[in-house]
Amino acid sequence: MSRSLPWAPVALIVLLLVLWQGAFLLAGPDALAAPLQTIAYLAQQLTTPEFQQHIAATGTAFLIALLIAIAGGLLIGLMLGLSRTATEVAEPLLLAGNSIPKIALYPIVLLLFGIGLSAKVAFGALHGIIPVAIFTMSACRNIAPVLLKSAAVMRLSRADRIRSILLPAALPDIVTGVRMGFSLTLIGTVLGEMFGSQSGLGYLLMTAIGLQNTQVIMAVTLLLVAFAATVSTALLAYERRLRSRY
Repeated sequence: MSRSLPWAPVALIVLLLVLWQGAFLLAGPDALAAPLQTIAYLAQQLTTPEFQQHIAATGTAFLIALLIAIAGGLLIGLMLGLSRTATEVAEPLLLAGNSIPKIALYPIVLLLFGIGLSAKVAFGALHGIIPVAIFTMSACRNIAPVLLKSAAVMRLSRADRIRSILLPAALPDIVTGVRMGFSLTLIGTVLGEMFGSQSGLGYLLMTAIGLQNTQVIMAVTLLLVAFAATVSTALLAYERRLRSRY
């Protein structure tokens, strides 16, 4: 399984390019840009200062939002996961909160944070923090009871239990949560830029949609998909490596 993993994204990229080319031939240049044309256009845009500024704006907001989502999700998940009662009470609430369409909360985010970097960060973190918390809490709940009994026998403090037992045993599931949180935080950050920002790839994408600029739409989409697929594949490989050890 692990040997086939590096070929999986390559096969997926080839398949997507074939489907993309087929869709281009069917829809025509007015609806889609050709794959090779889009790749060449994106490569050219990556050298321009304006496009680099949009990438930097999105990257800054996304990185801050992701750090908040991971740190907050780990803190919530670990604190709730240490108590079975807290887990049973909090899990349905977290699942219900995760099912709420986050776009419906965006007007509230704008009222609280205004238009700018803080709103993008808040909206991105809002997407990612709950999945990280849910997976972390579930990972703590699924830890073998013998490990927790050993911690009790050794009279470890709460901090020592988290550092020495909970985190190592729960790490594979936590990485799964981080992988999910990464993807959702990226979506939230870009959505935040589309509806409440004047910079970033989301803003650039929304502007291109209004102008019906197919080249820019396809180039920005390609860049986001390539970035998300690369990082998600790396996290998945790390997760499988962890699961093979434990």
